[in-house]
Amino acid sequence: MIFTNHVIVETFALAQRRLGLDAVQTLQEDSLPVVAIHWGDAAVHAESVASLLIAARSALSLVDCVSFNIMRETGLEVAFAIDRHFPDQGFSAIP
Repeated sequence: MIFTNHVIVETFALAQRRLGLDAVQTLQEDSLPVVAIHWGDAAVHAESVASLLIAARSALSLVDCVSFNIMRETGLEVAFAIDRHFPDQGFSAIP
């Protein structure tokens, strides 16, 4: 399973807000060691911001656009996501 660093930041923020720092520590120590992290660079960031602004949809996030761009870059076709934006972008989403 591959995560972008943007998804990790978003997940940590959500876990901390809803469950506290113990949950963040558990994610860091138990989950992150068994997943691959794709670190978006400045070019991915710039391309993703441009995609976000071109789309001009408030429900779309920068994190979504980074994920789409990295998935295209790496040839990934399936996302573990409940977000309807992934199928809209031509990806399969599970569950």
